Amino acid sequence: MLGFSKHHRYYLYRPATDMRNGFDGLSGLVLNKFKQDPLSGDVFIFLNQRRNLIKLLHWQGDGFAIFY
Repeated sequence: MLGFSKHHRYYLYRPATDMRNGFDGLSGLVLNKFKQDPLSGDVFIFLNQRRNLIKLLHWQGDGFAIFY
């Protein structure tokens, strides 16, 4: 479970994201577009084109979690 806290930094990817992307695709966006380390423990937020779906990518120390 992900709890929102001030201990995390949150990054919103503003362009529309293909919601079929999984761990690899979203991690690639973090590396190439945010220029951030996906293993940092920060939370990366992605929205689809209609802005009615959301995915959160979060490294939890022992693996990625995607919240959809």
